[in-house]
Amino acid sequence: HVQLVESGGDLVQPGGSLRLSCSASGNTNSINCMGWFRQAPGKEREGVAAIYTRNGRTYYDDSVKGRFTISKDNRKNILYLQMNSLTPGDTAMYYCTAGSSAAGFQALSTSPFSYWGRGTQVTVS
Repeated sequence: HVQLVESGGDLVQPGGSLRLSCSASGNTNSINCMGWFRQAPGKEREGVAAIYTRNGRTYYDDSVKGRFTISKDNRKNILYLQMNSLTPGDTAMYYCTAGSSAAGFQALSTSPFSYWGRGTQVTVS
């Protein structure tokens, strides 16, 4: 089993930046993919970014390309999401996720991911 704990969410002004962190513990050797999803009130959970932990290849939703960067410190088992040029449309609860799948996560759907954190709130206003 894998435990994920997010941190770093905050209230920020439009145009500002935030860095989210996700600390992973437990059976982390089983993880092949990790990602960030977000869910705004009244909307479905949507994929923001994903990373294949074996080679560091990254994938982004079009809405965040060029603004967000996903990265992972493999030694510390921490996943990051650097968010720049934030807009009110980025306001949501952000969730860290992980899975053992080596395929399918590039589409940023929820199905390849088995483990989820409780989320951290990002508000842009």
